[in-house]
Amino acid sequence: MAHWIDLDTAHGPIAGWRADPTGEPKGGIVVLQEIFGVNSHIRSIAGRLADVGYTALAPALFDLVERGVELDYDDAGIARGRELVGALGIERAVECAGAAADLLQSEGLRTGAVGFCWGGTLAFLADTRLGLPAVSYYGARSVPFLDEPLRAPMMFHFGEHDASIPPEAVQAHRDKQPGARIHVYDAGHGFNCDRRHDYVPEAAAAAWPRTLDFFEENLR
Repeated sequence: MAHWIDLDTAHGPIAGWRADPTGEPKGGIVVLQEIFGVNSHIRSIAGRLADVGYTALAPALFDLVERGVELDYDDAGIARGRELVGALGIERAVECAGAAADLLQSEGLRTGAVGFCWGGTLAFLADTRLGLPAVSYYGARSVPFLDEPLRAPMMFHFGEHDASIPPEAVQAHRDKQPGARIHVYDAGHGFNCDRRHDYVPEAAAAAWPRTLDFFEENLR
């Protein structure tokens, strides 16, 4: 029960990948993409959340710049993804995340957010700016925003060997966000994604139940 939908935002229409559970949903979760678009990995995350009872919605954030983006996990994909992130900007991305949350909340669903890579930073900002309980996986762009106060429960997942999030950046999260739950794994960047060489099954398997427990606790 997963399909593309049209999602209205303050900046124009975008697509969203929506996955619904077979029964009554126990909450809604906005799934925030990596720099590679709403690709098969992000769609699979939405499906896994639907399998455990949530309505998941992944807004195609790059649609405001270029529609239908799905990039490969290679140097060309990274370069293009960074260009699109710069063209879109953080503010518009967060506002699109808010539009996805608004849709789920309009259906009476308690709603949170989970994000990966660039989307991990957006998930953090979905907490500080939108008030959503959120889980951030290896958000490498969050440090400049760490003075923003949390408005809801927050969880961070980091890889101990992530060159884009060095130990001092993880410590900054601990220092500036003492109310957040922080987990560090024997892994690098992107450890949850089985489509990339950074995938670490043991770390992904440890982080996922913590993520589900977080939403069970905070979307009741």
